[in-house]
Amino acid sequence: MPPHEGLVHPKEYDIKDSNVELIGSDIDHRVKYKSAATEPAWNDGAVGKSAGLKIWRIENFEVVPWPKQSHGQFYDGDSFIVLHSYKVGKDSDKLGHDIFFWLGAHTTQDEAGTAAYKTVELDEFLHGAATQHREVQQAPSEAFLALFPRIKISAGGVRSGFRHVEREPDEVQRRQQNVLLRVFTPVGSSVVAHEVEPTWRSLDDGDVFVLDTGDKMWVWQGTRSSPMEKARAAALVHDLTLESKKRIDVEVVAQSESRSRRVVDLLGGEEETPREGFRQPRPLASGGGGGGPKGEAAAPQAKRDKQLFRLSDASGQLEFKLVREGASVSRQELDGSDVGEGEVVGCGEGVCREGWGGGVGAVGKGEGGE
Repeated sequence: MPPHEGLVHPKEYDIKDSNVELIGSDIDHRVKYKSAATEPAWNDGAVGKSAGLKIWRIENFEVVPWPKQSHGQFYDGDSFIVLHSYKVGKDSDKLGHDIFFWLGAHTTQDEAGTAAYKTVELDEFLHGAATQHREVQQAPSEAFLALFPRIKISAGGVRSGFRHVEREPDEVQRRQQNVLLRVFTPVGSSVVAHEVEPTWRSLDDGDVFVLDTGDKMWVWQGTRSSPMEKARAAALVHDLTLESKKRIDVEVVAQSESRSRRVVDLLGGEEETPREGFRQPRPLASGGGGGGPKGEAAAPQAKRDKQLFRLSDASGQLEFKLVREGASVSRQELDGSDVGEGEVVGCGEGVCREGWGGGVGAVGKGEGGE
């Protein structure tokens, strides 16, 4: 019997008979650009025109400009888009672009999906000249950290109240009064002020902590903290006092001083609570050795799985839904059958590369006003 006798061969389809023939073509990009040009956030006349930083926050599926005076301020419940435009060459007028979409640890799936989708759209608006980067709060890249002289990450965000944790009454009162910031240099000269749980268990001998009790700020200098971290913490406290509308006293204490015990007490410490040997992994894991005790290299980051999201208005309201997650997500799973939908692949290693719109017709959906 011949080796192929009795086998059923699948039907072969010609790509010209499908709605994917024009993906990546000039007409595809022209239609995508026309759609991207309908986004008000990209049409202030300055996006992509000059070197510098532009930042937007995702608010209820909208791309909202983030004020310049707040650059470097992020919230763990939000998603942001950061555009860094720079000159290519010393004497050249040509610009290069990096687009970072930053995802807070507690951002919603809708916000993260919108940030990814809008990042692809912004790249189209810049005629594909940008490099896209996915940034997560817990493991920022060195390139992202280098954009800011200081990054401050606070709890909360535009959508508050979606997290609910039962707490003891005395702990609730202490949390309402106290804000604890951990100040450290994850890599190079960049500095991060990261809000952490206002408890003595958050302390670490290797960093500087700023405790804001409302009417007074305490600067607690760990025994192994660096001179740079101490200086940056002092600058942070100076800025915070200027921002406050009331007079705030500031007291700086070294961990080795007996006065430092007062900070531990304010953070819920008791008589038997230790005064030294505090160890708590840093909230960021970066190439600079964060994520563990000072001097120890960060553990290798586990490879994050790809995620396939579908953007649809079938319900009458624009929604992002997670369709599939895992290393097996492939381009073949993109569904172009409905021109009212779009899909985005969030790649696990930091770059979102696929934007799908159900063929050319769907990508141009913005022409009709959506």
